[in-house]
Amino acid sequence: MTPHGQLTVRRTTDVPPDSLVRLMRMHEKNITGVATYTHEDALRATGHPGYEENSWCLTGPGNDVIAWAALTPRGDELDAVLTALPGRHGVSAARTLLCLLLDRADELSVKDGRPYSVTVGGVLRGDEVVPMVLKEAGFVRGATTGQYDIDLTADALPMVLPDGGSVRAADVDDPGDLAALHALHLRCAVRGPRTEDATVFGAALLRSRDTGGAALLLEVSGRPAGHVLTQGSGDEGRVLEVAVAPAFRGLGIGLALLTAGLAELRARGAVRVLATLETGDVQGAETLVPVFTVTGARSLTRFRLSGT
Repeated sequence: MTPHGQLTVRRTTDVPPDSLVRLMRMHEKNITGVATYTHEDALRATGHPGYEENSWCLTGPGNDVIAWAALTPRGDELDAVLTALPGRHGVSAARTLLCLLLDRADELSVKDGRPYSVTVGGVLRGDEVVPMVLKEAGFVRGATTGQYDIDLTADALPMVLPDGGSVRAADVDDPGDLAALHALHLRCAVRGPRTEDATVFGAALLRSRDTGGAALLLEVSGRPAGHVLTQGSGDEGRVLEVAVAPAFRGLGIGLALLTAGLAELRARGAVRVLATLETGDVQGAETLVPVFTVTGARSLTRFRLSGT
């Protein structure tokens, strides 16, 4: 560990896992008034190869975790997260961890002999700390993703499929299904980073399945047209990704996939769902509000280091 004034840098693996969940829930509650982060969210965030070498926490007086940062290589992009609680040490904590992220990005570029672009995603609108620190370092705003709280106790919306369309559970142990899911993931309209390595993508799906995850595949005349990835735990669920193949966009497949994903979570006992969507996935995500029972919404912004 390395002290920085009253702050101490620690490897994330050296702090209790619940500390990360507690940090993220406090962060969400401070900004939106609602805490949604779960243990399963933490498992997804920390399950990437090399996570131990590319993640840090900052603890303050009393050893409370007040900031967290992590870096995940994805093809030519280094995808980072950076969270710092507001308060006396917030800005200092964010600057310290951002320096570690950028130093590590330089190390990886030299080690791998390739230039990387650097992005920081998942920044909640209303965050008064991280955006300011990112802008100081030369980051610019990029894509914005919406998160929608959906009440599943209301009547279910009927699923409307295109001619020849059908939805089935994908078998993540089947190489053919896994290849179809990965191809859709790589070609989806989301403007965020992709998991280009098929093995890493498959391993993530297997980990997700072990903690209540599922993948649904929509096919049109036997051709993969889209997928929806979900995660369920108790009475809460997640829609993690909706992907539609380019040739099938504009046919209502995104909406059909979202409806199918919500139905799958409802069948497993979920009564509320947090759906993460981008307007490239579901045409005009704002139209969800009158279609589904949306009880809350927030936006997450991705920042890109200018010149990378």
